[in-house]
Amino acid sequence: MIDESDNVARARTGDLAAFNALVLEHQGLVYGVCLRQLGQPQAAEDAAQEALISAWKNLASLRGPFRPWLLRIAVNACTDELRRRGRRPASSLEVAMDDGVPDPPDPDPLPENAAISAEMQQRIDGAFKLLVPEQRVAVHLRDVEGLDYAEIATAMNTNVGTVKSRISRGRTELRRLLLQEPELLPAWARLNDEGGE
Repeated sequence: MIDESDNVARARTGDLAAFNALVLEHQGLVYGVCLRQLGQPQAAEDAAQEALISAWKNLASLRGPFRPWLLRIAVNACTDELRRRGRRPASSLEVAMDDGVPDPPDPDPLPENAAISAEMQQRIDGAFKLLVPEQRVAVHLRDVEGLDYAEIATAMNTNVGTVKSRISRGRTELRRLLLQEPELLPAWARLNDEGGE
């Protein structure tokens, strides 16, 4: 099995097969970041493709690990797209939730649990869209994708302290937004809000 550093080295010499192996390994992550930032599947696909093409063209500028470098390109592609659109975050949770993306199927066989779970996922997605872009990306990369702080800092072209601050503020804002409708939260979350942490 060829490791990532070998594929990167081969891709830098123009080996398209090595670059394609890198794409296969990271395309889901890149798409997920783009989708979280842009909120629309087609726009996310376009931005992810643009990021991957840009990565291929700019492999000579790679310094350090591939994954955070690629994510920085993806974040920049999304930022550019948002600037082109002149788009700002939605003004309400209801508007933010109306993105036309169907919810994934729920493995829970009980219809009432599936409905509650789908509603909760919709609220979380809507709240995510209301975060400022820097917080949304930082929280997504940490809590959804599992990147460490140093990788996120590289991907976002900032320092670790700023990343930690963005994640903390983003989580706090998500919690605040979700607590606006406490009946959707599990009992333990409602108790924490009522009794403190």
